[in-house]
This record gives sequence, structure tokens and C-alpha cells, in this order.
Amino acid sequence: MVAATRSASTLLVELLTEELPPKTLKTLGQAFADRIAEGLTQAGLTTGAANAVTIFATPRRLGVAIADVHERAADRIETKKLMPARVAYDADGAPTPALMKRLEKEGADASSLSMRAEAGVDTVWLEQTRAGVTLAVGLQQALDNAIAKLPIPKRMSYQLYDHAGRETTVQFVRPAHGLVAMHDGTVVPVHALGIEAGNQTAGHRFIGKRFVALRSADDYAKSLRDDGKVIASFAQRRETIRKQLLQAAGDDRVVMPDALLDEVTALVEWPVVYRGTFDERFLDVPQECLILTMQQNQKYFALTDASGAIVNRFLVVSNVQTSDPTVIVGGNERVLRARLADAKFFFDQDRKKKLDDRVEGLRTVVYHNKLGSQYARMQRVEALAGIIAGMIGVDANEARRAARLAKADLLTDMVGEFPELQGSMGRTYALHDGERPDVAAAIEEQYRPRFAGDALPVTNLGVCLALADKLETLVGMFGVGAVPTGDKDPFAMRRHALGVVRMLMEKDLRVDLVSLVGAALDVFANHPFDRAATVRDVVEFVRVRAAGYGRELGYSSNEVEAVLYSDMKGSIDASFTRRLAAINAISARPEFLSLAAANKRVGNILKKSHDAFGHTLSPTLLCEPAELALHHSLQSINPRLQTAIDGGDFLGALLPIAELREPVDAFFDTVMVNVVDQPLRNNRLALLVALQAEMNRVADLSRLVAT
Repeated sequence: MVAATRSASTLLVELLTEELPPKTLKTLGQAFADRIAEGLTQAGLTTGAANAVTIFATPRRLGVAIADVHERAADRIETKKLMPARVAYDADGAPTPALMKRLEKEGADASSLSMRAEAGVDTVWLEQTRAGVTLAVGLQQALDNAIAKLPIPKRMSYQLYDHAGRETTVQFVRPAHGLVAMHDGTVVPVHALGIEAGNQTAGHRFIGKRFVALRSADDYAKSLRDDGKVIASFAQRRETIRKQLLQAAGDDRVVMPDALLDEVTALVEWPVVYRGTFDERFLDVPQECLILTMQQNQKYFALTDASGAIVNRFLVVSNVQTSDPTVIVGGNERVLRARLADAKFFFDQDRKKKLDDRVEGLRTVVYHNKLGSQYARMQRVEALAGIIAGMIGVDANEARRAARLAKADLLTDMVGEFPELQGSMGRTYALHDGERPDVAAAIEEQYRPRFAGDALPVTNLGVCLALADKLETLVGMFGVGAVPTGDKDPFAMRRHALGVVRMLMEKDLRVDLVSLVGAALDVFANHPFDRAATVRDVVEFVRVRAAGYGRELGYSSNEVEAVLYSDMKGSIDASFTRRLAAINAISARPEFLSLAAANKRVGNILKKSHDAFGHTLSPTLLCEPAELALHHSLQSINPRLQTAIDGGDFLGALLPIAELREPVDAFFDTVMVNVVDQPLRNNRLALLVALQAEMNRVADLSRLVAT
């Protein structure tokens, strides 16, 4: 780089718009700031330090302040290889036409050329000093790129008219009305969306100054706060709301999900929290319904007592500050009263019809065009739940009963209004109908885990139903070829697969994945699925999720793969994490590293012998001392190995395997496997097959060898 005299000051960029979509404002603000900062860094106008960037995002603006931005980037020396010297110069050393044409194209002369050897060949290089870009040019490029690449799902089209009345169509997330670009106290001459940059922004629509003139970039946030009644920083506004909510709650507790807090932050520029109440009669409605009504319909924050029970009070975040909030609070209370009355009506109406009486209605609800209705799906899940119940020690009749009622709440008014209450309302209505508590609990728990890190079903019956529900989806969708592609996963199959893995592991279920998938295929008897391919594909799909699960627990990729490819042939059961722990405990020991290498060698030999697995080991054909010793060691460790595995002591099972190191090393040092004598060769291959089987009882040791 060539040094240049440059001044470094704060740069402010703000795009003033009509109200932006609240659910995406945080993302839009981050992306806008990131892309402008990235563009300036690439242009050499700033260092790119993350702590130098301040993000601004309100309902009507996207902005960023970046410290230490230069008026002009430093000049730089650009070096470029042109051509071999023999092509650039003739025999007399004069420039050839090819060289002169290239110099003309580059806008350079012969004084910028140099010669250096590259791979033994003299090569001509061009060295030029490129002037650093000005801030106006660099910012314009960064601004254009930021606007073009904002993550906007759907852009609006609107028209702008110039002084001559000519119309231009502009596309953006919302119509833009202003642009600020200031470097210290100077306006940077850039433009965007048909607007020229200036030094004037807009304050709060109702309680701030209509226009706020900025003296400098560093003055932006303070001027907007003091004169415009706008807290420009999304993060600061969010924290202000959080503190006000806690203060306004008093002795109550605030139900404050992050998504709602983010959305409310995106709806206001000067947040003020007010407290309202509603009629106690609405507390008869399940509190999940009340909370969702407040959050989704009105963006209110529900309050609970110390035990977690909802109270008849709520908090609203307003965009208007007033000394007398009576009108604001009263208006919100009236709106909420109507919403809660609807919820109570749905709840009262739903309870007039039992869940069991709704099941037939599932015949009219389409599940998948190749897999039939929700009623047909219910029948499959019902049959599968009965099978799984026998596998994991759950009452099969209760499992089938829970499965029969599991989807009936889809036909209730409450779930129709709030799909998020699937399962939860089913549990409430089942209890009202007099169903057994464990059946009702299973109806709610069937959807767990709903997201990464969510709680698993608590009851064994809930585990049974959740497994049946998820496996029916996985097998059915793979059977008809509806597999996830890229980021598209409309049936949440990745989440279902991880849920199956977590239940197997964390609930310590004594059943393996292949058996479960086979049972799920049995309930699709009327569908022409390729059984072998479906089992293979579903098991592999779940296995990939299990591998990720193992890595999240802190185990290495080699350790995870070693366990997944043990003698279980890619299946998974509750022993997966215990095997991982055992392998992790011994994988660094010298004897196991040696055995892993030997195991890999055994595998390579067996792969080259296509008939290796078709022979029977005959002890009478063992003649070399080393092969006799190896066979004796295998017979010696087998009972101890089997006892340890049967007892789930996988670390204890690995200790006998460690005893194989010396006889294995001696075998490979002194015994030739691929001898001319065919019976002898076949017997030694059979011995290696037996050796490999014993060594891989806990994990495929060969995969512990770094590749």
C-alpha cells in the first residue's frame, strides 16, 4: 500500500422509509449495516473492525454509523503478470506488437514493466499505482450493493416523479422518503432509490420534531433522541422496553418471549409501557389460549403470579408518551376484551363435542395426496403406537387410544384459530371428556420436541406416541419420495429425525432404529413402498442426525463415525452415547491406536478378497504359532466381552479387546494370509473375519485412524 494523507471520521448512513415489516426489521437492519461496512472495508476506506459499527433500525429507518472512515482510500500498487519474456521481446530486445497492445489495453508504458523468473521462465510483470477510491465513490457502491442484496422476501413497486413530471418505477421493501449520508459534518454526495443524500432526518410522527437537522454523524443518535423522540438503536430500544416491562409488572411476572420482544421493538420508536386489566371471567379459558391471544393478535405481554398462573392484567407497549394514558389503556382493554370473548366462545363451543366424536371428521382432512387423509394417517399411527408400546413396555391399549385421539383437536375452533395449540388443547379437551390423565398427557407430548433444545415427552406413553408420529412421517414421506431438499423441509423431517434420536438416547430405550423403521413400514402394508430402499434411506437420514447429535455432545467426527459403523450396521439405539463415552475414554491409548491401524489393515485385506465372508473357521487348519495364539485370544476374550456388552459396560468391553494387540501384531509379523494353499488361505481369511467382528463389537476401531 502507498501511504496517503487521509482524515478518519464517523460515517453515518440512514435510509428513511415508510413503516417497515416488524418481523423482519431486526434482520434488515443488521444486513443493511453489514453490507455497507463490508463494502467500505473492501474499498479500503475503513479497517473493518466489528466494534466500529453501530446499527440503527426503527419502524421507519435503517441506518449505520461506522467509526474511522477515510475520505479517500490509500493508493495501492497493483502487480499483474503479462506474458513470457520471449513473447514480449524480439531477438533484439525490442517490445513486440503483443506487448505494446497489452500495454495500451492496460493504460501503461514500458517504464512500469519488470522481469522476474517464474518456474524457470523469464516473465514480464506490470506494476501500476492505482489511486485510492474516494468516499463518495466507495459509499455509492456499498449503498447500491446493500439495497440490492437486502433479504427482502417481496419487494414493493412504487413510482417517483422528477421535476419534469417523468415517472420512474422503484422497487424496495417500502417506499423511501429520505437519505442521510454524513462524514463527520459533511454530506457525502450519494443517492439511492431516487433520493439525493442530505443531513436532515425525520423525528417521531406524533411527539417529536417533524424534521431533525444533523450537525454531524456523531450527533445522530442524541439528536434523534432529544429532538425527534426516537431511540434509533434497535438494541437500546429493546433493552428500554425490557426494563419498562419489568418495572411495570410490579409483583407480577412478565411472559416475555424473545420473538414478541423483537417484534414490539420493531413497532415503536419511543416505547412507553402501560398496564391494563381484563375481566376475571376470562381466566376460565386455558391460559395458553389467553397468552396466545394477547401475543399474536394484540402484541401484549401477559402477566402471571409467582406460581406461573396467569392473572387478569397485561402490559402494552405504546409508541406515544402521555401524562394521562387513560384513553390508550381503555382502548386496548376494549380490543382485548373482544379477543378474549372470542377465545372463550371457541373454548365453550369446543367442549360441547367430545374428541372421540370428532375423529370421523379427519376423513375429510387431506394429509398427503399419496398417503391419504388424516384419518388414514391416524389409523397408521394407532397401529404403530401399539407395536412400539410392546417394544418399550407401555400399555398397548392406552397407546392406541392416545393415537386415535391425537389429531382430533385439529377440528376444534380453538386450534383452527391458533394452530400452535395443537396437542395442548387436545390434552385439555381429553381431560374434560374423562380420558385417562396419561392418555391426555400423551396427546400434548406427541409433538415434542417441537424445536432444537425443546423438552422431550415426560411420560412413557408420550414417548411412545411421539415416536409413532415421527416415524410414520419419516417412513411415509421417504416411501413416496417426498424427501427434504436444500433448506426445504415442509414436513419437518429433520426435526422428526433428531427427535427420534434424542428419545432413543435420552430416554434410554431398549429398541434399535432398524426395528422401529421396520415396524413403521408394516403399517404401510397397502402402499407399494420399496421396503429395502426405504429402510436404508430412513436409517441413513436419521443416522446423519445422530452424527450431528454426537458432535454437539463434544465427541470427534472419528469417534462418532466409529460408533455409527460398528457391528450395528448403521443402526442406532440407546447405547450410542455410552459407546461414544467409552471410545472417547480409550481412543488415545497407544494399544488402541495400534489396534485401530491393524483393524484398518484387516478391513483392506477382506475387501480385496471377495469371498472372505463365505468361509468357516476350522481350528484344525491353524498351524502357525501366531495364528493359533490369535485364535486362542479370541476365544478367551469372547465371554468377558459378551458379558460386558450385555450389561451395557462398553468401557469394560473395550478392555478385553486391548489384550488383542500383541497377538494381532505377531500374526501380521509372521503369518502370510494370501498363500497358494486355498484351504489354508480361506481359513486365515475366516480368522480375520472373526477378529474383525470381535474388535468392532463396540465401535469400528479402524475409523479412529486419521485419514
